[in-house]
Amino acid sequence: MKFVFYNDTGRRVKIHPATFQECITNKEPIKHLEEREFILPEGTFAWTKMWDYEEFGLSILVTPMVDKK
Repeated sequence: MKFVFYNDTGRRVKIHPATFQECITNKEPIKHLEEREFILPEGTFAWTKMWDYEEFGLSILVTPMVDKK
């Protein structure tokens, strides 16, 4: 499963370390107007959360979730 994040924030977006536990992606911060692909385990979808830390900037967490239908 792929999830693509497009950074239109006007700022760099760092990737939260917990993202790398179950997703495969480049570890570099995501630049403005850059797309970043996250590879998730089969049968999951992406749950995302973004924080704005005043001192450190934007950070995104991407984690796979299983549909419990």
